[in-house]
Amino acid sequence: MPELPEVETIRTGLESLLTGREVTDIRCHRSNLRYALPDLSGLVGNVLTGVRRRAKYLLFEFGSGAQTLVWHLGMTGQFHVLPQGTGAGAHEHVRFDLSDGQSLRYRDARRFGYAGLLDSAALNRHVWFVHLGPEPLSDAFNGEHLAALCAGRKAPIKNIIMDASVVVGVGNIYASEALFRSDIHPARSAGRISAVRIDGLADCIKQVLADAIAAGGSSISDFVHADGKPGYFAHQFQVYGRMGEKCLHCGQLIKRITQAGRSTFYCGGCQH
Repeated sequence: MPELPEVETIRTGLESLLTGREVTDIRCHRSNLRYALPDLSGLVGNVLTGVRRRAKYLLFEFGSGAQTLVWHLGMTGQFHVLPQGTGAGAHEHVRFDLSDGQSLRYRDARRFGYAGLLDSAALNRHVWFVHLGPEPLSDAFNGEHLAALCAGRKAPIKNIIMDASVVVGVGNIYASEALFRSDIHPARSAGRISAVRIDGLADCIKQVLADAIAAGGSSISDFVHADGKPGYFAHQFQVYGRMGEKCLHCGQLIKRITQAGRSTFYCGGCQH
């Protein structure tokens, strides 16, 4: 599943390719993805004015400003911008033709993605957004915020930082990498970690996400940019996916455990 750096990379690519273009036609090749698709016909004739991101959602904004098209990529969703004459590719479900002769295509092999056409003024009160915590790269997320939500908690710290009500967008890959950078064992109880170490973890979360965005995300499984190019942060992984390999810092072998049904990778020598 694309995580925050991948969605942010897609967002910046789409914004540069779509902003100022009018939607001239929309074709839905099926009526549903994970949920029923909204009626998108009212967007024809509207100009795309920007693409924002909240957590792992892409927010397409239009000239009228009244409604925002919200899209979650699910496990395998991809957006591509292609010339209108290009035939529909495999698993293409929605196509937006644009005034510059290009078209925005949504493809999703497993169809776990979903979309909604929501009232812009009430967006933050929608069920998809109302319980979300702060953006990890914003000033609202810091060591003080994280420490307050860790206090007294027995849950493993990795589970806490992957909780979207605590902070959004810290998915499995980047949680493992941030915990390694902060030298914190992923199974340590959140409430037993000192405020100093929690502050360092908050900084590491920001650093690892910023580094991943700069590298264009991680090409794990189906992720590619809107132009079809892969992300390269996987080349910088210190622990994720490296079980049985030597730690690049201390030489001990990287281990894997399962937490909340997800694989966690860590170094028993560096992380405590």
